Amino acid sequence: MNHLWQSTLLAGLAGLLTLALRHNRARVRHWIWLAASCKFLIPLSALIALGSHIPWRTATEPAHSTALVVIDEFTRPFAAPALSSSPTTMPPAANPIPAILWTVWACGSLGIAASWYVRWRRIHTAVRAGSRIDAATPIPAICCPTLLEPGIFGVFDPVLLLPERVFDRLTPDQLRAVIAHELCHVRHRDNLIAALHMFVETLFWFHPLVWWIGKRMVAEREQACDEEVVRLGNEPRVYAAGILNICKLYVESPLACVSGVTGADLNRRIEAILVNRAANAVSASRKFMLAAAAIAVVAAPVIVGMQSAPIGRSQPQADSRPAAFDAASIKPATAPLMREGGNRSSIEYSPYSLTMRHVALSECIQWAYGVASFQISAGSSPESFDIFARTATPVPVSQLRIMLQDLLARRFKLALHRETKMLPVYELVVAKGGPRLPPRKTDDSLPPSHAAESLPRVQGDSFVFADTSMAEFAVMLHQLRGIDLPVVDRTAIQGTYDLVLKSAPAAAREGDGSALFAIVQKQLGLKLAPAKAPIEMLTIDHAERPSAN
Repeated sequence: MNHLWQSTLLAGLAGLLTLALRHNRARVRHWIWLAASCKFLIPLSALIALGSHIPWRTATEPAHSTALVVIDEFTRPFAAPALSSSPTTMPPAANPIPAILWTVWACGSLGIAASWYVRWRRIHTAVRAGSRIDAATPIPAICCPTLLEPGIFGVFDPVLLLPERVFDRLTPDQLRAVIAHELCHVRHRDNLIAALHMFVETLFWFHPLVWWIGKRMVAEREQACDEEVVRLGNEPRVYAAGILNICKLYVESPLACVSGVTGADLNRRIEAILVNRAANAVSASRKFMLAAAAIAVVAAPVIVGMQSAPIGRSQPQADSRPAAFDAASIKPATAPLMREGGNRSSIEYSPYSLTMRHVALSECIQWAYGVASFQISAGSSPESFDIFARTATPVPVSQLRIMLQDLLARRFKLALHRETKMLPVYELVVAKGGPRLPPRKTDDSLPPSHAAESLPRVQGDSFVFADTSMAEFAVMLHQLRGIDLPVVDRTAIQGTYDLVLKSAPAAAREGDGSALFAIVQKQLGLKLAPAKAPIEMLTIDHAERPSAN
């Protein structure tokens, strides 16, 4: 569906371009319609895939710009079906509609292809029955006894077909002009272009716009040859009379890839030939317009694909901070940690070490790349690990995350790519009256040992979010029952805080989202507002069990 509507839209844009160039040479418009036809063979997803193989950024690069998000939504507005991460989900019942549609399409394509083949065989038989003559042309000329108009047959080794009676019906000047028309088709490879569009019609026979494009291509092709014949010095009235004499005796060629002389709208062609109005050359500004349109069509999906390129590892910083841990140990997890609320993982860090107990690979990715669980679009193994890593040089938390990225890439053979999607979310914003937060903690680049929590601690009838930034607070809110959408921090509040939400545990146990919203607004001066936002997703392309220590 995405490919069809995108191709339809670009065909409409091609129509607007040809309308703007209606006073210019027909050959230019013919090439524009050819580009619209070829678009049906080249999905934008192929260009996006090409761009995704161009790694150009490191893992610490910020999120995509809004403009790229809009382009990404334009290239694929129909969302793919959501994939469930539950291994116990039963497969859906078989749906016969896709099989029926594929069968109808296949039958239609085979029918169209068979029709082309029958017509081709008819022309081929006429060629074999004809005799070669000397017509002083750069390609072989064959005189055919059957009632065919003059035309060019063949794609790579073309021959000129001339009916037997054409020599009696046309004057030498008329015949010379008609042959000049056919040789124009040869010079511009019109049979090859027509065969390419026939292939498009065979695949997309169900799309009426494809057939309309074919008619426009024939019309512009014939007009382009008419313009060239007159430009070569042939008398317009003689040339027009030759076309009319052929029309009195012969029918139009039954095969689109046999370029004849009587195609398209004859009334308009004869009028254009007799008027002999010189077509304008394409101006520099219009050449620039065409070049810009072509570059935009190709470059936009490639740029979108580049945003999904595999994430490269960050290069060493200018201050020579280490890019990897001096020592690291990864082992299968021991017995899960038991805390209030159930089994919990544990992440503790200091300027010299990182300790992760009973963590799944997805949790490691969340901490390393600073994302929430919902931002990982492909599930990982549920197996848990204990990870102990240290460095001889003190580093800030941001560097620890980069070093963990390197560790995951080396030991788990982890490969990721980013995608930006528009998702429904709750935005955490400052409510009317301003925030009501406890005094801000000092934001030291080298903090003391700290335990990274994925959920708030329960103390009596309160949730406690210790030493928590607004981004971390937003992530933890999403984990609470009753808040059914991801929460994105839009407060622009810096630093970390010890936040307390009284009466929140009871509301979370009951799944009362409205009560949680009211508690956050009343006690912290923050508000959860529904919205739609660009969310950067991480997709796991490859991961293995970690190598031995």
